[in-house]
Order: sequence, then C-alpha cells, then structure tokens
Amino acid sequence: MTVGDPGNAADTTGDPNPAGAVADEFRIMKYEWTNSQYVEFLNAVDPDGLNPQDIYSASMGSNARGGISFTSGNSPGSKYAARTNMGDKPVNYVSWFDAARVANWLQNGGSNYGSTDSSATAPQNTGAYTLATATSGTAFTRNSGAQYYIPTEDQWYKAAYYKGSGTNAGYWDYATQSDTAPTAVTSGSTGIGSAGSTGNFANFNRTADWNNQDGNVTTVGTNGGPSVYGAFDMGGNVWEWNEALIGSSRGVRGGYWINSAFNLSSSVRSAAGPSDENFAIGFRLAGSGVPEIDPAGLGSVLALVTGALGLLERRRLKAKVA
Repeated sequence: MTVGDPGNAADTTGDPNPAGAVADEFRIMKYEWTNSQYVEFLNAVDPDGLNPQDIYSASMGSNARGGISFTSGNSPGSKYAARTNMGDKPVNYVSWFDAARVANWLQNGGSNYGSTDSSATAPQNTGAYTLATATSGTAFTRNSGAQYYIPTEDQWYKAAYYKGSGTNAGYWDYATQSDTAPTAVTSGSTGIGSAGSTGNFANFNRTADWNNQDGNVTTVGTNGGPSVYGAFDMGGNVWEWNEALIGSSRGVRGGYWINSAFNLSSSVRSAAGPSDENFAIGFRLAGSGVPEIDPAGLGSVLALVTGALGLLERRRLKAKVA
C-alpha cells in the first residue's frame, strides 16, 4: 500500500516521542508476510533443505502455532510446505535476520537459485542488507538503493497510526483508525478472524481459539481495520520487526494475539533480540517496489515482484527522460 503525505509532522504523544515523521512517500505490505509466502522463499533459496543461516526454525513444524513443515525426503524445491490451515496466517518463528534475508531475496529478483550453501555470496545474504553469514549481532544497516526492506520504526508507526490527508493530520491511538481500544476477534475452526476486513477489531487477548489453542494467529486481513493507508493487522496477530536499534535489540511494534489492547497502541514500543525466533513475532516489508501480496498464497510472488520491479524501472526511465 502507498503511504503518502510525505513530510508529515511527528506524533509527540506516542513512544518514542516524537515518532512517525517520514520525509518521502513509500510502500508497505498490505498484510503481514504469510506462511505460504515464506514457504516460497524457503524452497527458492534452500531447495535442498540445507537450512543456511537457520532460515527455517524447527518450531515452525513442531509447535501448534507454527505454520511450516519440513520433509527431507521430498524432491528439491518442495521440502517446505504450509501446514494445514496455516498458509494464510502470518509467519512466526522468524528472526530479524530472516526478514532481512527475505528482503535480499526480493532485491535479487525473487528467483529460484538451485543448491545453496552458507556462503557470504548466497542471494539471501546480499542485496538490501549485507549480512554475509551472520545470524547474530546488530551492526547491520540497510544498503543504499534497497527497493525492499524492513520498515523503519517511523515508517511502521506512520503506516499504522497516521490519520492521513495532509502533513499535520495527527495520529490515531490504534491502527484501526480509532482512539478507542479495538474489540478482540474470535475465530472459526480454521483460524479465520470473526471481524472480516472492516471495523475496530484486532486479534489479541487470547480470544481467537482454534487448533486446540487458547489464542492463536488468525488469517491475515480478517481481523478488522485497516489503517488509513489500507494496511491490515498492524495491531495484534503478531508483533512485527522494524529497523530500530534499541540497545542490543531490534524494534517490534503492534502487539500480538496474547497481549492486552494497550500493547497494540501507539504508546507501546518494544524490542527483541535480532536472533530471537518465537510464536509472537512476524514481519511485513516496505520499500519502493513492494507489491500488494495475495494472502491466500504466493504462487504468484515472482510475477508480483517482476511486475513491481518493471513498474519501478519505468518510473526511473520516465524520470531520466524528464
């Protein structure tokens, strides 16, 4: 989704103070990155199941709230698969480094790369971020010219809470265009949120019970909202990584399915170790070339990426002509 109103004023009431001022227009994913989308990434960069840089967490397959299985006996390029009813749920058990490697993959064309190893030149290790073989540490910044990246904290904050329509429009307390705490969704037996795609609802407070769990992730885009820019689930479902460096940690925003409503608000800033992988944290990407992603699966991610990059190139050509 396009986040406009460039040069907007910062919020002086949230955390951190100030927050949300962004100089330029940018794009952000409409939905959180899903398990089906992460499956495509895994099968593309790791067709032989070598798990370079630990891009796959075993908890994705063993925990009831994880969404991706691994079968070593499957043919190359099909060893990873979304678990039953989990394809359209936000991926979790992903570190900050995992999210950065997805951005690198897209930066390199989102293609299949054949056998991979743990080399520094593997396509998931260079591009938007130069990560080499790192799976820990914090001394990593975005490279100039990156078209896909983890959003800055200000970008994430603006996409979630800004009221839009001008550069001094103000901010909502919640990412559902409301200053009133949302209502917690319930879910059916397959994890579809009860709110549909509109209204002041979110997945929090353990009320989305399915798959024999007391609270769980729910299908992206079925939990009410969206933000004024059309981004869904920026409150609840899973915390989302941002680029903020907070001590030895990286920023996360938005709260998750177990939290109280307050944790979903603009007043809450949190962080986690960049190597952390748990059921509470996922991500969405931002950038100049980020396409709208189909939450039902990503059989079309390569076409979407190609189309977005083509649009970006046409814009560059137009700019050169002008």
